[in-house]
Amino acid sequence: MSRCTPIACAAALACLVPAAQAQTTSAAPEVAASAPVTTLPTVNVSASADASAAGLTRPYAGGQVARGGRAGILGTRDNMETPVSITSYTNDLIQDRQARGVGEVLQNDSGVRIARGFGNFQEAYFLRGFLLSSDNVAYNGLYSLLPRQYIATELFERVEVLRGASAFLSGANPGGDGIGGSINLLPKRAANQPLTRVTAGVSGRQGTLSADVSRRFGPDNATGLRVNAIYRDGETAVDDEKAELGVLSVGVDWHSRDVRLSGDIGYQDNRLKAPRPSVSLAGLASLPSAPDGKANFAQPWSYSNERDLFGTLRAEWDLGDSVTAWLAYGLRRSDESNSLANPTVSALDGTASAYRFDNAREDHVDTGELGLRGKLRTGPVGHEWVASYSAFRLDSRNAYRFDYLHPFTTNLYAPVSHPEPAFSADAGFGGSLDSPITTGLTNLRSVALGDTLSLLDDQLLVTIGARHQTIDTNSYDYNTGVENASYVRSRLSPMLGVVAKAGPGLSFYGNYVEGLSKGDAAPSFDPDPTQLPLNAGQSLDPYVSRQKEIGVKFDGGRLGGSLALFSTTKPRSLKNAARVFTSEGEDRHRGAELNVFGEAAPGVKLLGGLTWLDAKQQSTGNAATDGKRTLGVPRVQANLGSEFNVPGVDGLALDGRVVYTGASYVDSANTLELPSWTRLDLGARWIVDLQRPVTLRLRVDNVTGKDYWASAGGYPNSGYLVVGAPRTVSLSASVDF
Repeated sequence: MSRCTPIACAAALACLVPAAQAQTTSAAPEVAASAPVTTLPTVNVSASADASAAGLTRPYAGGQVARGGRAGILGTRDNMETPVSITSYTNDLIQDRQARGVGEVLQNDSGVRIARGFGNFQEAYFLRGFLLSSDNVAYNGLYSLLPRQYIATELFERVEVLRGASAFLSGANPGGDGIGGSINLLPKRAANQPLTRVTAGVSGRQGTLSADVSRRFGPDNATGLRVNAIYRDGETAVDDEKAELGVLSVGVDWHSRDVRLSGDIGYQDNRLKAPRPSVSLAGLASLPSAPDGKANFAQPWSYSNERDLFGTLRAEWDLGDSVTAWLAYGLRRSDESNSLANPTVSALDGTASAYRFDNAREDHVDTGELGLRGKLRTGPVGHEWVASYSAFRLDSRNAYRFDYLHPFTTNLYAPVSHPEPAFSADAGFGGSLDSPITTGLTNLRSVALGDTLSLLDDQLLVTIGARHQTIDTNSYDYNTGVENASYVRSRLSPMLGVVAKAGPGLSFYGNYVEGLSKGDAAPSFDPDPTQLPLNAGQSLDPYVSRQKEIGVKFDGGRLGGSLALFSTTKPRSLKNAARVFTSEGEDRHRGAELNVFGEAAPGVKLLGGLTWLDAKQQSTGNAATDGKRTLGVPRVQANLGSEFNVPGVDGLALDGRVVYTGASYVDSANTLELPSWTRLDLGARWIVDLQRPVTLRLRVDNVTGKDYWASAGGYPNSGYLVVGAPRTVSLSASVDF
């Protein structure tokens, strides 16, 4: 029996809720009577995800993005008054594009490109050319609480992208990445009106059933409850690749005049069978062509499973008219296992070899934050001040076993299936796969102070602040648990931001922000022991990145946009000629971002952008790489999406999206170039009245069936390749009861 069956049943049982709630629905006949038959009932979230009085920012015209988002400890801010670049994608966009994972939502952002983690199937994101792994996505403002491998979107009201370094705003990223920006996901909250929505769909050969139920209770509807359940099963659009997903989440909120509380708990069980792996290259002078997008060169016994329990609690208390205290806590408990056989291609005809590599991992994450914020005036100057303390702890338990000395042959274009090989006597290993022990501890602590000054009748906003961050890490032997290395380092990370309002719909902004991340650890194992660095296991000092940015934001009421120019530098790590893992040189990413959103005309929505990146390696000490472009980062990225209502057909809307990714390099020496690619996606939405509002959605991604390499890398200095998804047809129907 499938482990996910209880969650599937929960989704199905939600269909029975309407009968039990008949009295609740009939208690508001004026809503039903006034609602147009061609639109879904409006779902206005009255309680915010982060238990703040500010709540969510309102959607912008067109409803695809919001007017602002969460700027770390500064709280929820309007985009026109924020000295950084934030885009907050709404649940309407998530539903209408049938985006099932966070990566699919971010396909709408020209500044983000999706890659894959090293050796596994987790998503990784290039933001401004710097990597952010899915481990380090924030949930309701707290890092590293969500499943590492895959994050289902049905749980979230918003997907927020904050571009640029953010050590002051959000603290150091626990995974050591995120220099180019951060991603924050906001959970759903119960809306003013009762909601019971059931959705059934199919994508490729995989079926989905989900339910979204919310109610408010008590005096003044002070208590809210929202439940989401999702179950997916079947083959994906890739041949013989199977995925089973079960998710259940519960969100609760309560408010009084001075106190606001919210809590969320979620469980996700994600199981992949014969997932198509990444592709490494060896000894090739040119790039092999991408295989058919539907082809699968995975071994039939390979798999990747992950189970996660995660949650947050938030509280906010008004201590007076101008001072508010808040606190937050989050946890994650994860259990992962996989058996992999990723091919390494050694000839242009697709000749490849692979070997069995098994992993097991358990993560225990606990994190929290408390703070005060308030407002005051000193003469003509207004102040919005904030003070906070945060702490983070990750206990990571890992084990592995690999048979590098006993590879088997296959072919990228004509895959060869092998029986699952038993591990040989000389297989390498670390720890016990059945009971991994602690191999790493990460503890982060920080104190932050900031103030936003309002000058010249609030036409000039100046934000100054600093965060004192302590990074405390320990690594341990996989087999004995004996400590290999540890360090404790502290640093003060400043921020200066300025917003100048040139009119009601025009703001100029600039910032200087430093990022802070823990230093990379020298590899502690390698299939070839002679390639291990002499200082294996040693952690480098924390990296300090420095960002300078200027830009302009425009709000025309129905159509908005922004233009940003930025430069970010980050130290880089490498194994030098003396076989010592060290920090030498830096990555310097300079670029420009243009974004547009809103309604170009009544019933015509626009969402898109253009990103230009000059990402180079500098002072590397190696003539082969010095001055060369950063691996995996294209020079040009562009997105353009549009949706319009079809005249004369009530409730029918069509949409299209073009995604362009320029050429990039597979290696740091820039000898292997990954070709540019362009993908076309089309969709349709039709809202009909079948005695209840029903929304039908049809989507075709990669309409032309283009075969392409979607990304190179996803882990520093590793140029493995990922095949782009094939043409995928998705169909769904949502019913509101």
